Amino acid sequence: MVKNLQDFFAYPPDTMYTYRVHTRSTTFVPTITLLFKFRNKRDNGGLTFKDTNKKMKQHIEQLIQSALTKLRSEDKLSASVPAFQIDAAKDKQHGDFASNIALLLAKSMQAKPRDVAAMIVAALPASPNVTKVEIAGPGFINFFLAESAFHQIVPDILTAGEKFGRSNLGQGKRVLVEFVSSNPTGPLHVGHGRHAAFGGIVADLLAAVGYDVYREYYVNDAGRQMDILAVSVWLRYLELAGEKIVFPTNGYQGTYVIDIARSLQTEFAKEFVVAGAKVFADLPADAPAGDKEIYIDALIARARELLGAANYAKIFDAALASILADIREDLAAFGVNYQNWFSERALVKSDVVDRMFERLKDQDLAYVREGALWFRSTNFEDEKDRVLERANGQRTYFANDLAYHITKFERGFDFAIDIFGSDHHGYVPRMKAGLNGFGIAADRLTYLLVQFVTLYRGGEQAQMSTRSGSFVTLRELRDEVGNDAARFFYVMRRSEQHVDFDLDLAKSASNENPVYYIQYAHARICSVWRQLADKKFEFDQALGLQNLALLTAPQELQLLATLARYPDIVASAATQHEPHLLTNYLRDLATGFHTYYNSHQFLVDDAPLRNARLTLIGAVRQIVANGLGLLSVSTPEAM
Repeated sequence: MVKNLQDFFAYPPDTMYTYRVHTRSTTFVPTITLLFKFRNKRDNGGLTFKDTNKKMKQHIEQLIQSALTKLRSEDKLSASVPAFQIDAAKDKQHGDFASNIALLLAKSMQAKPRDVAAMIVAALPASPNVTKVEIAGPGFINFFLAESAFHQIVPDILTAGEKFGRSNLGQGKRVLVEFVSSNPTGPLHVGHGRHAAFGGIVADLLAAVGYDVYREYYVNDAGRQMDILAVSVWLRYLELAGEKIVFPTNGYQGTYVIDIARSLQTEFAKEFVVAGAKVFADLPADAPAGDKEIYIDALIARARELLGAANYAKIFDAALASILADIREDLAAFGVNYQNWFSERALVKSDVVDRMFERLKDQDLAYVREGALWFRSTNFEDEKDRVLERANGQRTYFANDLAYHITKFERGFDFAIDIFGSDHHGYVPRMKAGLNGFGIAADRLTYLLVQFVTLYRGGEQAQMSTRSGSFVTLRELRDEVGNDAARFFYVMRRSEQHVDFDLDLAKSASNENPVYYIQYAHARICSVWRQLADKKFEFDQALGLQNLALLTAPQELQLLATLARYPDIVASAATQHEPHLLTNYLRDLATGFHTYYNSHQFLVDDAPLRNARLTLIGAVRQIVANGLGLLSVSTPEAM
């Protein structure tokens, strides 16, 4: 008996489930063993270190604080100083960093923001790192840095190596990221692939900035859709046995269903064979003459009756195990792995949901109306109350899902992130209301909604439908364009934006293909090192670091400034849950490098200049590798 909501339900650790399953490319039927493992904690890969951007922000903050101290000593400032921001400027014409301090102080000082900014600028102490300060817009203070201020980024990168850009921003707080969680009723299609890439990269970014990240897949292994799958498999099994079958309109029609049926036939021979006439006798009409939903429900009831509970469970479990094994394998090959696969069926079989009902009743947050149990969701800013249990005693999906989400926080996670399809938009308020009802702050749960993917091949749109079996699988996409292009293309846009996935572009070896363009930058730098050996030159990094002041060309200064932005980009991409910030950054960095490569010779006779340039592009190579690594995209040394 489960005593606490903390006793959450998952596929038990080190439990072995063995079933015969299908393969896609051959008729060979192997035995696949599913091993579901649970791990309570994951090592935190975060690292604290000082980077150039952080140093310069701290320096500018010190300058501003000195100015404010001076103003206070002159009785020009009496208000307390609010927390202000110093952000890297997006446009170099506006300087390198900008602060909003004047806008924040204006109200308390009863002055115009630009006038406050002018006072602060006039009080700023001189600094060799700052060449110019300007007031812009409504009162922002823009700082222009000296060229030498960015040179320090190169030794910082080379010293930290693959750890550069990582931080301890999250301070080890525990975050559960639930993503994909597709019903195990068929192979993953290209839409699921976007969820997998986005969720996996968001989780990896959070880990990179110091959060203790736990990745979870909620297995919807209970409910009507799984029953439809079980019946679909059984009917195909009967068909293979020679029975005359009219497949239901609402059944799962993919070839994978036939593959599972064939594996059942191999494993159990004719154990589940029933005459077709018995299966379909006196059933209501299927569509189009009748209601397809009523028909499939009647067919499920008939299957249970004719097979008996034990045999029906064997078919159900075999179908589930086969598809779940396929999903796990597909995701792992795509670079996506989980610490836990949480079973809805185990949750349903427990008393956790019933005890949740009792707790809600005790707090007068649940009531009975017309035989159904309702949650007072409107008490927590939801638009209407929600049904927890129908009059027929059947729990709603919301009830099970609420109980599941409560376990996330009962397990000790500080925050939870749900990555769902955009069609779940209306689901967010009721779940947050449910958590509030249990005294869990709603802002501890974040919903990231992912828009649809439209796949184009040869200029034509590919159709996707799991039920009909006419869809493009994630595996097919990976086979065609590769993991690198698939992962990168999936996260190039904000999650709430629709993605038109151009297969022709993803496969092209051209500058128009962004992932190729970035990887080519890495490969080009590696080629410079090969040329170095061919020319009998030796790389002297110490000499290069001593002569970074020689890097004064516009392309070099632009690269240095771009490199300095990397830690902020990683932090923003992680905390804002926006991987596209990193893909955009890497494209900018690659563009800067290719421009530099086409404008200057690196292997010049001048040893100090040569080694300075090699040191710079070595830092570029490290950041390209670090950034692509966070996306789980490879860094080839030759292309």
